This record gives sequence, structure tokens and C-alpha cells, in this order.
Amino acid sequence: MQQTPTRSKKYTTVFSSTTTPDRLAVQSSLLFNSSEMDNYGSRPLVRPVSKLPTYLRFPLLVLLNLTLSTLLYSLAADHIAGELAGVSRSVNKWGEVIGLIAWRSIELGCGWFFNFDGVDLGCLTLLSHLPPLYLLVVFYSIHPKTVFISMCIDVFTTYISFRLLRPLSLEHNTAGLDTTFPNLPIIEDVPLRLYTTLLAAGIYGVAFFSAFSTWLPVYLITYFDGVRDLTFAHSATLPLLIASFIPVGYSAREFLFTPSAGARKDLGEIRKEAFNPETATFGQTLRHNLWFFPKRTKILIARTVTLIIISTFNTWLQTYVTIEGVNASGAVGWAGVWGLAAIVTSLTFWWVGNV
Repeated sequence: MQQTPTRSKKYTTVFSSTTTPDRLAVQSSLLFNSSEMDNYGSRPLVRPVSKLPTYLRFPLLVLLNLTLSTLLYSLAADHIAGELAGVSRSVNKWGEVIGLIAWRSIELGCGWFFNFDGVDLGCLTLLSHLPPLYLLVVFYSIHPKTVFISMCIDVFTTYISFRLLRPLSLEHNTAGLDTTFPNLPIIEDVPLRLYTTLLAAGIYGVAFFSAFSTWLPVYLITYFDGVRDLTFAHSATLPLLIASFIPVGYSAREFLFTPSAGARKDLGEIRKEAFNPETATFGQTLRHNLWFFPKRTKILIARTVTLIIISTFNTWLQTYVTIEGVNASGAVGWAGVWGLAAIVTSLTFWWVGNV
């Protein structure tokens, strides 16, 4: 049974009379996240607000993430630095270093101001940081252990940084919710979780199987001077590729499908249901026809755009800037395969959500 949202010192809602960055984050989350309004069961759909001053939270997040990342990479240097140094381009100019730090801050800022939680941004980090690492494993003969350690550091530092400063959204923490929460059986259904994870992994697998079988090997030889071995491109089977993309499938599901499946009606949808074409103005009619999708579709579109921008640009940046011998055009092609797979995955999740 729904209860009326309450206001207290511990919580803030979109009905706050003061415009603050937290309120702006909540308002933007109406597209990117759907866990701010109403109560379900014993769980209020408002997030507890940190006691830290608002202006300190995001800078602290960036500082915490960079510090943890530097510390863990320093501890793991004996296991990964040697191999990575053999294929890495020297980044020793202050401009390049500052540029990489600035881009990482932008990644974190997207997650923070779009009101993502630790699971959201951890999954987005895997989806955007894995492509250049995957390239190193399959074509540069870098040991999978090295890539695994690097990927774990990136995902863990992102998740823990957000988890310390922001609790999980209800879609990623459903304990205590009753059945009135939208699509709760879909979110919690284990077979469906497995199915959608394998479905996304299959899409990525098919995308790369097709690329490996056609244009990608020649493209790599043309634009990637340091490629050491193309055996994987010719010998990889579809089942092997799908299996290798299971972590990607899980991350895509948690970042794209789960939040959209848990979407609830907002004021826009309520107004849409009351839309009267006979009395509406031209502008209202145009907006109604162009953007009044169901809430879950809006969330899926917004998150897909975020994923495409973050993952493709990060793939291009990390591939071109940090890997020795990579041409800028080559990095675009490699990033494009991942971006196309993400778009098809999103469209498939939209279809699944409407079945």
C-alpha cells in the first residue's frame, strides 16, 4: 500500500522548496533513475542524504576514487606493470595526465549528477573500460590475469567510492519492498536475470563474431601497428565469444534493463494520460507526440545515450592515447563495434520490456 512521502532531517525529496545540487540531481534522475518518489512497503523511495556539505561530496568522490585507484595499482604493480609497459604509450606530459584525470572526473560526474548508484557506475565502468583491455588480451598477447586485475581495480574503486557516499537505488536493493513496487517480480526473477544476461552477452558475441569473420582483422593490421597475434580473430567460436562476454551481459542488464523495468509513472505520464488534443496547443501536441514515451522507455533511452557516449569515447581515448602504435582512426573502428553492440542490446531490452 502506498504511503505519502514524509520529510525529515534525514531525507530530501523533489518537493523541497530550496533548489540545491541534490534537488537538481533528483530531478535529473527522473530520466536516469526511478527511485525517488513514493513509498513501497517499509522502504521510503527517498535516499538518505549525507551529512557532508553539498559542495564537498563530488570533489570528495573524485579524490577518493583517484586515491584508491592509485593505491591499488601501486600494490598490483609487480603483477601487471611489466606486461602493460610493453604495449603502453608513454604518458609523461602534464597535459596528457591532466586530460586523463579530467576525463575520469567527467565519468564520475555523469554518474553523480545523473543520480546513479554504485552498481550503476560500476557496471558502466566495466562496459567502458573493458574494450581496450579486451583488445590487449586477444590481439596483444597480454595475460588475462593482468587484464582481470586492472578491470577489478577500476570497477571496485568506482563502486566503493559511490557506495560510501550514496546508498543503492531500490532497483538494486529490493529487500523489504512489497509487491506494489513496479515489476518487482521481473527485477527479482532469477531465470529472467540469467536470460537477459545471456541475451546481452549473445548480442556482443554475435557482433564480434561477425566483425572477426569479415573486416576487423584487416582493419587491425592497417591501423594497429603493435598487434602481435590475430589467431583469436580467426579461431574464436561463437560460444566462446558469448561466454567471454557474460560479465558484459550482466553489466548491460544492470545498467540498462533493471532501472527501466523498475520505472514508475511520473508527472509527465500522468499528464499524457489526461492529454486532450482538442484543447492542446501546437507546442503541447508536438511534445506529446515526440517525447511522451512511457517512463521505462525514457530511462532506457537516457541510459543508452549515456552508455554510448561514455563507452565509445573512453574506448577511443584509452586505445589511442595509452596503447602504442594505435592510429586514431583505428581506435574509432574498435570503439564503434562496442557502441553498435550496446545499441542493439538496448533495443533488445526495450523489446523484452514490452513483451
